[in-house]
Amino acid sequence: MSKYVIGTDIGGTSVKLGIFKSEGELVQKWEIRTDRTNGGEKVPEDIAATVKDVLGKLKIDQNDVIGMGVGVPGPVKSDGTVMKCPNLGWGIFNVAERMKELTGLNCTALNDANAAALGEMWQGTAKGFRNLVFVTLGTGVGGGIIVDGKVISGTHGGGGEIGHILVNPKETDVCGCGCRGHLEQYASATGLARITRKRLAANDCPATTLSADNLSARIIYDAAKAGDELAKEVVEEMCAYLAQAFSGIAATVDPEVFLIGGGVSKAGSIITDTIKKYYVHSNMNVLRDPKFELASLGNDAGIWGAAYSALDAYKA
Repeated sequence: MSKYVIGTDIGGTSVKLGIFKSEGELVQKWEIRTDRTNGGEKVPEDIAATVKDVLGKLKIDQNDVIGMGVGVPGPVKSDGTVMKCPNLGWGIFNVAERMKELTGLNCTALNDANAAALGEMWQGTAKGFRNLVFVTLGTGVGGGIIVDGKVISGTHGGGGEIGHILVNPKETDVCGCGCRGHLEQYASATGLARITRKRLAANDCPATTLSADNLSARIIYDAAKAGDELAKEVVEEMCAYLAQAFSGIAATVDPEVFLIGGGVSKAGSIITDTIKKYYVHSNMNVLRDPKFELASLGNDAGIWGAAYSALDAYKA
């Protein structure tokens, strides 16, 4: 008889959920609204209720469910303790224990980007790899680092916060975290637009089709592919900063593959090719040849990875 595992990816707008067979087959996925009222106190209860409802409709006995993994948009310690989640209104509490109380299932919890990294390792582009760095390029920059098949979460759940690596100590603008010169200020969609606006305002700005009034990462990438000089310059700058950050990570964990995900990654090989161009010149020989690939699971990577974390805990 099949055994099942549940993956949950909690976002500020919606909660994505999936039920999987333990072999890695998706049985069903669905979403519910994230209720952020009263500090998001009802979110765990809403998740428990919808899980019980869907299991009932699918006629899956709870005894056949190995466990449940929960991806959270914030730092999570290895014991399942959330270290505050501003997007949800959560303070510090053990979400894994709370979900176990509500569902009766063994539960794991981890950062959402770490979950996405595990999902790509389990059934995505990085399937077959055990050492990888996953970077999400979207409104912000997130990441997950996996060594020997295990997520590096760190002491306070901050492991893999790649977007907050310092890459430019001379930066005067402030990052969303309150510091300056972090990777997120250059490699996120908002960061790319910020760099472009600064170049548009500069006296030495090259001829361009771009306008400060109508900017998005997609527009900038499309312009770069079409040969727009300014767009090419800012994409090069962004990828050089990414390569700089990746070089430091490589010297620490020596990954087999750097995996690029998130909305910005839809630009395609222009990102991976440009990062690699800068990366190969900044590392010792043994670290110069990791793969640079695009993620393949999209917005579902989180539920796959959360499910895998529960499966992995069961096997341990």
